[in-house]
Amino acid sequence: MSKNKHEYAATVRLALISLVLCGLLFPLIVTGVAQVLFPYQANGDLVQLHGRYVGSSVIAQDFQSAMFFHSRNASLSASGVDPDITLQDAYSQIPRIQNATGISATALKQLVDQNVERTMWIAGDPYVNVLNLNLLLIENYPSIYAAYN
Repeated sequence: MSKNKHEYAATVRLALISLVLCGLLFPLIVTGVAQVLFPYQANGDLVQLHGRYVGSSVIAQDFQSAMFFHSRNASLSASGVDPDITLQDAYSQIPRIQNATGISATALKQLVDQNVERTMWIAGDPYVNVLNLNLLLIENYPSIYAAYN
């Protein structure tokens, strides 16, 4: 064999080995370890309501009804699937939800305030998870949200 054929064969072998290691074995190992050590997170942080999966706490849900908090507009979120909104955004939605449901603005603000998270544990920018807020609305006001129970 000529030198070029040896180099070509070595390149093809290296490409195939890299493909198997990086494209198959490594993802399988990482997925397996994640399933064993962090099954909830590895499966997408799925959230249930009355035994039925209703969404993921890490991916924005598409709430359209005026009775619910809405996610950010895609132009305001880098990925378009951000599940969280700022406190100001949550507060700005309270009048719409109050008008649609009759729940007092005070009760809605209290619900938001009780579910504040921060980007860096106790410091950092405050935010709230839209899915969690909406599930709390359904649980706390079953007569208003009867269609969703």
